[in-house]
Amino acid sequence: MPEAQKIDRAYRTLLKTAKNSLAPGDSKKIRRALDLALEACSGNSILTGKPEILHALSVATIISEEMGLGTTSIITALLHDSYNRLGISPQQLEKELGKKVVEILQGFSRIETINSTQASYQSENFRKLLLSLADDVRVILIKLVERLEYMRNLDNAPEKERLPLASETYFLYAPLAHRLGYYNIKSELEDLAVKYLEPEQYTYVDSRIKQTTASRNKLIREFTAPLSEKLGTLGIEYTIKSRTKSIHSIMLKMKKQGVDFDEVYDLFAVRIIVDSKPENEKSDCWRVYSIVTDLYQPNPSRLRDWISVPKSNGYESLHTTVVGPRGKWVEVQIRSSRMDEIAEKGLAAHFKYKGVKGEGGLDIWLTRMREILESSEKEDDAFLDKVRSGLYTDEVFVFTPNGDLRQLPAGSTLLDFAFDIHTAVGASCVGGKVNGKNVTLKYVLQNGDHVSVLRSKNQKPKQDWLSFVVTSKAKTKIKQVLSEEKTKSAAEGKEILMRRLKNWKINYGDAVIQKLIIHYNLKTAQDLYCNIESEKLDLLEIKEILMKGVQEEGPAQPAVLPVKEFRETSDSAYSDYLIIEDRVDGLDYKLSKCCNPVFGDAIFGFVTISEGIKIHRTGCPNAHNMMARYPYRVVAARWTKTKGEPTFNAVIKVSGIEDIGIGNKIVDIISGYHLTIRSFSYNLDEGTFEGTLSIMVPNNDVLYGIIRKIQSVKGVVKASRQTSD
Repeated sequence: MPEAQKIDRAYRTLLKTAKNSLAPGDSKKIRRALDLALEACSGNSILTGKPEILHALSVATIISEEMGLGTTSIITALLHDSYNRLGISPQQLEKELGKKVVEILQGFSRIETINSTQASYQSENFRKLLLSLADDVRVILIKLVERLEYMRNLDNAPEKERLPLASETYFLYAPLAHRLGYYNIKSELEDLAVKYLEPEQYTYVDSRIKQTTASRNKLIREFTAPLSEKLGTLGIEYTIKSRTKSIHSIMLKMKKQGVDFDEVYDLFAVRIIVDSKPENEKSDCWRVYSIVTDLYQPNPSRLRDWISVPKSNGYESLHTTVVGPRGKWVEVQIRSSRMDEIAEKGLAAHFKYKGVKGEGGLDIWLTRMREILESSEKEDDAFLDKVRSGLYTDEVFVFTPNGDLRQLPAGSTLLDFAFDIHTAVGASCVGGKVNGKNVTLKYVLQNGDHVSVLRSKNQKPKQDWLSFVVTSKAKTKIKQVLSEEKTKSAAEGKEILMRRLKNWKINYGDAVIQKLIIHYNLKTAQDLYCNIESEKLDLLEIKEILMKGVQEEGPAQPAVLPVKEFRETSDSAYSDYLIIEDRVDGLDYKLSKCCNPVFGDAIFGFVTISEGIKIHRTGCPNAHNMMARYPYRVVAARWTKTKGEPTFNAVIKVSGIEDIGIGNKIVDIISGYHLTIRSFSYNLDEGTFEGTLSIMVPNNDVLYGIIRKIQSVKGVVKASRQTSD
């Protein structure tokens, strides 16, 4: 199909999705934006090979259809890539399309002007992205949708670009969608990311979902039939939807619980959406909950009440898990139509229902995010971890002595609560009372706790506090006070030392300080001064050390510390089996020991500082971190067939019930393949066993074939590939 025809079709689709939100004259503005974009995008393509104008139209359509945003967002989506190349001035653009359009485009432009080859690119880029929330949240929403459009077409991108993009999406953009309340987009981003990051596991789960569709649909029909009948007789207006859990969600459950697909007990969720007036929403939802639990036995530990206290992104719903037909567990979500729209369309629904309960939570989160942004140094390695935990963490809700509700990240302690009240309260906190009982600073808060803080004017923040607080505010304030205390202590220690040196008639200088630092094996002069102030170092001993060398001329020589040499031979045996794109001359490569890649695994290369290129599996536990933080150091790698049969080390973990000769049966399986066994050890404990088998295999087909055969041995409960030795 000619490109002009594709553009026309995409434009018509956009207008169709947006027709209900357009005011008179809006379609002309959208057409004007398209004309400007067409002129600026002429001949340009994006990373996936798609023409830039078709990409812009796709982003605008998703913004309209899946996010429910209006004309301003549609126009900015059309122009987001081409703003800096438009044939008119910002002033003229503002006159034609509005001031807000220009402001959002300028915000988007600021995010894009970062050099992606810099080491701090990832954290700095995301920092700017989050700071743009202060300007207009639509900047982030367009960026989020742009990433979704990229991921939907990632098969067409160059191979070397796929893994870094997938990892960055999984590490940052999916959590951001989660925090902003776009659950559908969050789930899709996660699924699209793991499709490239863990292709084998993704394909397996995807195929198993398709294989079990018919039986799952039958179970849903059996489950919902009595519910529909009961709800109908009571005159409740409702809609029942069902959905299978996302592939990523199922993969996560399999990993966390150490089970196979068939053992994941809640593969799907049933959603009951009640048509209620705002004043009756809560009572209607609890009525439906009562009907569900009358028909099916609930699991009390799985009740989640986000209606009474919504999540910070505004999400409201009742969740419970019940035993359905044939003894299968079913997750049930109960919510009103309004709550469902907020869950589906996040912020857009917040704007629509402005003023309705739950919409203030996002402001609290934004305040916390800004605290992280303002407290983190530009090159702080922990920055992304702090942001990610701030994006994904659940909340705990507690009450102050006055009955005010405070919202904190799950896992927060009494000390976090104290710092959340005020820095001075946290700094002087010595303990507290929870529900009338005395607790320590380390007490982990639970939902519904009534908390009061006990203070002392003699209390000061301590270094070990950093080991148990979880909020960014508490950590930042503790570090700040400790740093101020240390600076004050060091100044006093320095004054004491200088006074004594004068008495001993020894000149104060770098040579003297360096000699003491080396003798006491300290890192900095500040540490030396602090130890003197706190009397950890004896001044008479310091005098003896310095008097011994007082006659020596010249400055004290700094100690020469031995440098450990890393010498590891390259994996030359595999050199004919690997193709590395963009290979850096002079760099050897090695198979990483953290994930033991085997011929046939999906792999990538990572340029290290001192050990050449390391080859990792894309499913390596360290892969997401490396690719998200250092995308410029990732190189595409793939296996290629040549003559010869190299072998690769692989580790299999086996567990099960003790059975006579089970070890010999496993060894016989390996012998049947004529493979080398490097080691095999297992422990017996009260009728169960756990073993680790290290073998040399030619490829992953053989490896997974062996795992399947071991799995079939009588007594073996589980056999799986282990990440590392």
